[in-house]
Parts: sequence; C-alpha cells; structure tokens
Amino acid sequence: MHSAPGERVAVTIASLLRLAWPIIISRSTQVVVGLADAVMVAHLGESALASATTGAMNSNLVFILPMGTVFIVSSFASQSFGAGDLGGARRYAFYGLAIAGLAQVLCMALLPVLPAGLSLFEYTPEVRDGVRTYLQVRLLSGGLVVGFEALANYYAGLGNTRLPMVASLAAMGLNILGNWLLIDGHFGLPALGVAGAAWASVISTGISFVGLLAVFLVQGGSARWPRLHGREFLRTLRFGFPSGLNWFFEFLAYSFFVNVVVAGLGTTVLAALMAVMQLNSMAFMPAFAIGSAGAIVVGQAIGASARDEVPRAVRLTFVLTGCWQGLVGLVFLLAPRWAFMPFTGGVSEGELLDTGARMLRLSVAWQLFDAMVTTLAEALRAAGDTTFTLWMRMALAWFLFVPGAWVSVRVLGGGEVAAMLWLTVYIGGLALALYLRFRGGAWRRFNLLEQDFPPGVRTKVPPDPSSRDPK
Repeated sequence: MHSAPGERVAVTIASLLRLAWPIIISRSTQVVVGLADAVMVAHLGESALASATTGAMNSNLVFILPMGTVFIVSSFASQSFGAGDLGGARRYAFYGLAIAGLAQVLCMALLPVLPAGLSLFEYTPEVRDGVRTYLQVRLLSGGLVVGFEALANYYAGLGNTRLPMVASLAAMGLNILGNWLLIDGHFGLPALGVAGAAWASVISTGISFVGLLAVFLVQGGSARWPRLHGREFLRTLRFGFPSGLNWFFEFLAYSFFVNVVVAGLGTTVLAALMAVMQLNSMAFMPAFAIGSAGAIVVGQAIGASARDEVPRAVRLTFVLTGCWQGLVGLVFLLAPRWAFMPFTGGVSEGELLDTGARMLRLSVAWQLFDAMVTTLAEALRAAGDTTFTLWMRMALAWFLFVPGAWVSVRVLGGGEVAAMLWLTVYIGGLALALYLRFRGGAWRRFNLLEQDFPPGVRTKVPPDPSSRDPK
C-alpha cells in the first residue's frame, strides 16, 4: 500500500491486509529457509537434524541483536513518511546499513571462540561437531542478514512492502536450490551435509541483499545521497538498541532453554523440540507480518499527528493476528502427527514422531498469547516505547521462565511436558504486561522525531491528541 507523504492512513482491516500480505510472504520465506535446512537434512539422521536446527537457532541468537536494532528503521521511516520527510526516512536506512557493517565485525570476532563456547553444552560429540560446522559457515553472512533487514524495514516504513517481498522470494528460491545442490551433492558438487545447508543460506542471503541494495542506491532522486549526522545515528541506537536487546535476551533465554535445559534430555527430545519450534516459527510469521503492518500504520499515524487512530489500529491488528494464531492452534491440536511428519523423513511411526506430536499439541496453549505479544510489542516499538518491553522480557525470561524451566525439567524430572508449559507461562505473562503498558497510554509521550533534526530539515512534532481542545 502506497500513500502520499503526510497523508493519513485509513485504519481498516483491508488497509492492514494490503500492507501485510507482502510482509507475510517475506517473513514466511525467511522461515522456509530455516525449515528447508531442517527438512532437507532430516534424511541424514537425528544428529544432522539436531545440528542444522540448533546451529540455525544459535546463529539467529548472534544475528538477532543487530537485527532487532535495525527494526527501529521502520519506526523512523514510517513516522518521517507520515510527517512528509522522505529525506529523513532515507537517512535512517543508511544508519541501518552502518549497523549491519558493525554486525559483520561482531560475527567475524566470534569465529575463533566457537569451539570453546560449544564445549560448554551437553551435546553429543556428533551434534557438537555439526553445530560448529554450521555456525562457522553461517556467521559469514551476519552483516548481509542485518543489511537486508535494514533495507526491508526502510521500504516497509514507506508503505512499500512488495519490493522486500520480491527479494525475500528470491532468497528462498536460491536457498532451496542451494540445499539441493550442496547437502547431498548434485551436478558434480561435493555432498557437504549440514555445512551445505549453511552455505546455501549464506549464498542466497548475499545475492538477495546485493540486489535490494542496488535498487536502493539507484533510487531516491535528489535525496539519493543525503547528508548523514552523527546525532541521528546515535538517536537510532538510542531507540533501536533496546529493541535489539529485547530480541537478544529473549533468544538468549530460549537458547539457554534449548542448550542447557532440553539438551540434557537426549538427542530425540532436542530434535523434536527444535522441529516443533521451526513449525511454530513458520506458523507465527504471518501473525508477525500482520503485527509489522499494524506498526507501520501506527508509525505513520503518529507522524501525521493522528494518535487517536492508534488504538483502533492495534485492535484491528489483534483481530487478524488472533484469528490466524487460533487457526494454527486448531491444526496443531487436531493433526499434530501430520504437521510433524516432514521432520521424520516421511516415517509414520517412531519415538521422534510421538515426542514431536505431543510437544506440538502442547504448543496450542500459547498461540493467542503469541498473537497479543507481537501486536502490542510492534505497536509500542513503532511509537518508540522500546525500553519497557526490554525490561519486561528480561525480567520474565530470566527470573521466571529460565529458573522455572530448569527446576521443573532438570531437578523435578518434568521432561518435555514441563518444558512446553513453561514456554506458555512466559509468553502469557509477557502478553499481560504489554497489554497493561499499552492500555496505560505511556506510548503517547514518545516522539522519535522530537526536534533532533539538523537545520533545514522538517521538524514537525505531532501534538498529542489527548491534549487538544475538545472544541
């Protein structure tokens, strides 16, 4: 959906869906990349499946801090667009690319310490070697992943969600092709197994990022090469870094949960959990995309001095995310074995399928909570209220979820059932905290564009509708 700069966005289910459907495809393709890695190595055995999925999760743990930071580019771009400042929106895209460069430096610095870090966890030797191999390749693309995310968020903030969708579709197709060529070896290429899945992800990400970057650099008209300002870059970090830490500490908690709490239950349970999380991630992405579309509308409304439209946008967004997650839960409840079977190599019996189906059915409990969390967290992020979400995620993850899961699973012997129930407790608690925060109205006091622009740049500061004269 494209609207003119400064034009108010009509908040309807139709307008949200017009924004959301390309994001749904984009986010879903990203999940398909991880899902393809898992499904296409599954025939190599449980250890290969555990290695590829755990390696992907741990690489995402590294990527998520800078990725979460550049999510704020969408907030700045959408508010600048709503205020009629296209040059300002473009500057924040460049700041996102600068963060991507820093992310690549971080990834390269981690490579020498991988073996020592992985030795701390209770993997079997075969799984540990597979995870290390995957990570040593996948970390080569950290800056590319973050750079792609920065540009996708820039275009989304402008209401152009279709261009990132095209780039994401290209990445997905290239990844699947690369997996087919490199995992088992075709057309004379070596059969690299788990490493082949990682190389396919690196190559596909690199090609799609370069293509999107080329389009970005040739567009922009007279503002193609805007003058950048250190003060604005620091402002990007000020609001973006808490957003990145939000995601990082949550992923860190999940990583601890998987690598410490669940890994000790054996390879079968670990492989089953990672497959269940892959399925939930894939099913969640349409809801996340709808939440992101809602955040774009929220940002543009705030930039256009229309804060009174925000609650309606959030309500409609939750209606859509809730309906989707409810449908997902129904499928997982009624047909868990059918949903899980792709991870068993088509085998219709066995311990892996039994365990995975049981865990998948338990995941039904958190589906609506997940819809509420993504809707509210994205809306608060669009308004600039990123620090509260950070503290709540940290508190609930590290003072409730992690110790509760550890005691229940490893001390009291609750097994995978207790592990899944603690995931529900965490997501439900976060949903309640974010709901109370949004309802309290603190987001109205935030303004990403508050008179921190260099001379000559539009400095429109939208007034708070709650303070307007009722006349």
